[in-house]
Amino acid sequence: EVQLQASGGGLVQAGGSLRLSCATSGFTFDDYAIGWFRRVLGKEDEGISCINTGDESTYYADSVKGRFTVSSDNAKKMVYLQMNRLKPEDTAVYYCAAGVPPCGYDGVYRYEFDYWGQGTQVTVSS
Repeated sequence: EVQLQASGGGLVQAGGSLRLSCATSGFTFDDYAIGWFRRVLGKEDEGISCINTGDESTYYADSVKGRFTVSSDNAKKMVYLQMNRLKPEDTAVYYCAAGVPPCGYDGVYRYEFDYWGQGTQVTVSS
């Protein structure tokens, strides 16, 4: 059974940092791309980053570029999202998802990802 679980969210002040983790199991990790999405109530999901675990190529949406860094630990089947210089507009529920690579050609889109985990809430106070 494919499983993904995002964790590491919390409450942080603007300018602070958080590191999200995505634990995965049930599939061949190196054969998949892992994407990060965030959801704000009343808005469409935003694909913010992804990593192709086979070659560790990455993609970032403009909204997070230069502040967020995605990485993977293939041995542990984990993906991380380091979030720095957080802003109140980063407040959302963050999800990780797995899909067939490559991801990030010109964006990160929901339809590219087949498996989704439970999200983790990130709240950035001003």
